[in-house]
Amino acid sequence: MTDPQIALLMLAIFIGCVFLGFPIAFTLMALGIGFGYYAYFDPGRMWRSFNRLDETASWWDSLSLWIEGFYNNRIFDLFVNQTYTVISNEVLTAIPLFLFMGYVVERANIVDKLFSTLALATRNIPGSMGVAALLTCALFATATGIVGAVVTLMGLLALPQMIKSRYDNSFASGIICAGGTLGILIPPSIMLIVYAASSGVSIVRLYAAALLPGFTLVALYLTYILVRVMVNPSLAPKPSKEELPEVPFGQMVWMLLTSFLPLAVLILAVLGSILFGLATPTEAASIGALGGMVLAVAYRAMTFQRLRESVYLTVRTTAMVCWLFVGSYTFSAVFSYLGGEAVIAEFVQGLDLTPVQFLLIAQLIIFLLGWPLEWSEIIIIFVPIFLPLLPLFGIDPLFFGVLVALNLQTSFLTPPMAMSAYYLKGIAPPQISLTQIFKGVLPYCGMVLIAMVLMYQFPSIVFALPDAIYGSR
Repeated sequence: MTDPQIALLMLAIFIGCVFLGFPIAFTLMALGIGFGYYAYFDPGRMWRSFNRLDETASWWDSLSLWIEGFYNNRIFDLFVNQTYTVISNEVLTAIPLFLFMGYVVERANIVDKLFSTLALATRNIPGSMGVAALLTCALFATATGIVGAVVTLMGLLALPQMIKSRYDNSFASGIICAGGTLGILIPPSIMLIVYAASSGVSIVRLYAAALLPGFTLVALYLTYILVRVMVNPSLAPKPSKEELPEVPFGQMVWMLLTSFLPLAVLILAVLGSILFGLATPTEAASIGALGGMVLAVAYRAMTFQRLRESVYLTVRTTAMVCWLFVGSYTFSAVFSYLGGEAVIAEFVQGLDLTPVQFLLIAQLIIFLLGWPLEWSEIIIIFVPIFLPLLPLFGIDPLFFGVLVALNLQTSFLTPPMAMSAYYLKGIAPPQISLTQIFKGVLPYCGMVLIAMVLMYQFPSIVFALPDAIYGSR
């Protein structure tokens, strides 16, 4: 077999291991080191010292030098260097700080007050509790960026109240699942940090580019909720005064000031300091982590146990991301050295695709990968395969990254592997079936596709804000 064929075999084995359920990070490292040993195999370099032994050398000297030569393969140098590159990456330093901010906010009892206040403030709007749930999900998801945490917490908090208010089971479930996934798109998103580290795109410009698409998607979701309820009011009956009582204007303002405003100010401060160059993402994330702890103390929700849980979950998630990067960097370096990237590039060029056709194929592949894989695995492992092809079609990696972030919304919402639906089913009341949840989330997949079409047709949705703040590239 030629080296490019071995590279494709390496990729095929990896895909097979993924579907068999092997741990992805360690599978990447094992394949990278295993095939890398073959790729960098050089007997003359590895066993130089062993070959210089004279006849009087003992068997122990011979064995020691042979073992030393066995490990004198450049793949081990590459693995160490890639590990150091990941650990010293300044962009990735922001990940544990943003994660810690999200986990602290999640445990600070802020969300229940926020939802109750927004439900009261929107009580005269059709589908008021659904609108309040979506807005709460959007704000909370922005603060955490952790889909499972948002869907689970909102499922415990908002879903029972909507069901009690006679909301349709599918309609209520769809709102929470769709709203919970927004955190991987709207800055400060962990997913965008990972994409920036993988692609070399400026995280500051990427955050600015993702804002308008994120707000566009929220607007589409809200429009869908309002139109559905106006067409069919039985989906979300207007709450009675017993369920949502009238509140004096002054009291409502105070409730908004004490529930909505603190979290909104924290997010805007973190995001604003990044966008306007007042702080690096890492510095802003550290301020966000401190701000989350201050909010938890102010809401009298900070305990040692909650702090301990937040630190543990932060370390666990950060370690997972770092090991994925180490494995992916090692795997991709060996794959490229064997000629795998060149084979893929030549194959794609041979198809004679237009830029739009390439984007559609790439997004379809990412959409299908979203069924068995997490977003982190897709961004770290598979998206870098497409990145070298972007210049061939004149596609800006900034635009491609926002498209991918939008596309990955569907990976959490599309049956049969809609992870948001499974997160919600795990804590939903028994009368809500998985089929009802699937039925509720499907329309939001349509909203995501509409948002992607709008981006195709009007790229200024992506480029307008970063160009206005930082100038055109």
